[in-house]
Amino acid sequence: MSDKLLTLDEVAKILDKSPVTIKRYARENLLSAKGEGDDLVFKEEEVMRYLEFSKRLG
Repeated sequence: MSDKLLTLDEVAKILDKSPVTIKRYARENLLSAKGEGDDLVFKEEEVMRYLEFSKRLG
């Protein structure tokens, strides 16, 4: 298991969403994040799991 952390901009690029949208996902607990504002960090494993889930939904 990877404990690698990704920045807000990295997650936005991976998920092809704006940083504002990623912040909303964190606020709505769709993605777990640590930090505040533009200093949010996300676990890579969770981001990849979310990406796979969203692909299945279409």
